[in-house]
Amino acid sequence: MTVLDMTIVNVALDHLSRAFEAPLSVIQWAVTGYSLALATVIPVTAWAVGRYGAKRVFLTAVALFTLGSGLTGLAWNAGSLIAFRVLQGLGGGMIMPVAMTVVLRAAPRERKGTMMGLLGIPVLIGPMAGPILGGVFTDSLSWRWIFFVNVPVGALTLLLGARVMRSDDERIRRPLDLAGLLTLSPGLAALLYGLTLGGERGGFGDAGVLVPLVAGAALVTAFAVRAPRAPHPLLDLRLLRRASVGRAVTTVVPFSAAYFGSMILVPLYWQQERGLSATEAGLLMAPQFLFSGTVMQFSSRVSDRVATRAIVVPGVLCAVTGFLAFAVQAGPGTPYWRLVASLALMGTGVGMTNMPVMASATRGLADSEVAAGSTALNIILQIAASVGTALTALLLTATDGFRTTLLCGAGLMALALPMAMRLPRLSPSGGTSQR
Repeated sequence: MTVLDMTIVNVALDHLSRAFEAPLSVIQWAVTGYSLALATVIPVTAWAVGRYGAKRVFLTAVALFTLGSGLTGLAWNAGSLIAFRVLQGLGGGMIMPVAMTVVLRAAPRERKGTMMGLLGIPVLIGPMAGPILGGVFTDSLSWRWIFFVNVPVGALTLLLGARVMRSDDERIRRPLDLAGLLTLSPGLAALLYGLTLGGERGGFGDAGVLVPLVAGAALVTAFAVRAPRAPHPLLDLRLLRRASVGRAVTTVVPFSAAYFGSMILVPLYWQQERGLSATEAGLLMAPQFLFSGTVMQFSSRVSDRVATRAIVVPGVLCAVTGFLAFAVQAGPGTPYWRLVASLALMGTGVGMTNMPVMASATRGLADSEVAAGSTALNIILQIAASVGTALTALLLTATDGFRTTLLCGAGLMALALPMAMRLPRLSPSGGTSQR
């Protein structure tokens, strides 16, 4: 539901603007505020898990997200809508990294790939289902159901979580890195805000874009410089120096940036170039996500038995080929089936790449390091997605053409290939090669 809420609101922005008699630029903050709240709260996740336990933090986060959802559905003006969306994001930001921590701690080394594949399902289904459900709820019921739908799901999650999840036996009681919190959280929020605004405005020269961008980058850099020397850093960046983690990160960053950039670019192509509705665009993208989700389950399980490199390198090649095929054919008269087939090929490659890489990054982590590792990976992916989205919007404005922007996206994704070739070449059962 947290991933779904990043896209489900997009198709209702026009309805919300009319309902509250507010400019679209103001209503857009219902999306931006949610994303920034997500980014702001993620850095504190590892500390909170160590201090209070994963079960307690998870249930608290779900309760906050569910409460925020219900209140957002009851919003009476634009200000209350944005405020409750921020509350929603503050709860939602912790859910995925805590869930990842719980699952990775429980899973033995030889099954981490399988578990990561299961965790990856929401990441793929959410963006696909969001525009479709958003359109159906808005057209057939009311925009309020976009948020009310989270309430029964959240209540069921709380019930199951309270009954099924085990309480943590050990706690890591360390002081909160207040200096780290005051640099990383606002730094990420400012950085992502600057990237988002720059993408929307088609450039980064405006003071309203440049100031938060530079300030955010400076704060994040200050955190990165200080963290390795801090006695109890908010986030242990030393984990990134390990070969298994570092190589996985350098593979997934350009790949994810290109992939999330395509998530806004392809629907715009369907709607602006081909004149389709948001719901129709979502349905045409469904095969891509279905292929991704299905292939991910197989590739994640296989990654527990064979070398990561043997899966990910063909996966990157497959995704780049599909992306490139779509880019070359993008035009006003190309048959739909050829474009959908290209996206399905791209989805197949995504399913072979993302979660096997993430599983490779976490296999070498001790239980005490999993919370910090999963938090760091979630932050890195959030930044990569924002960079990819902003870069895509900027290129689309600068080039004034879908094909050129799509070709650049395929080129960015291809940068993951040389990094993927440095991933472990031995299977998890046979040990991980660091050469």
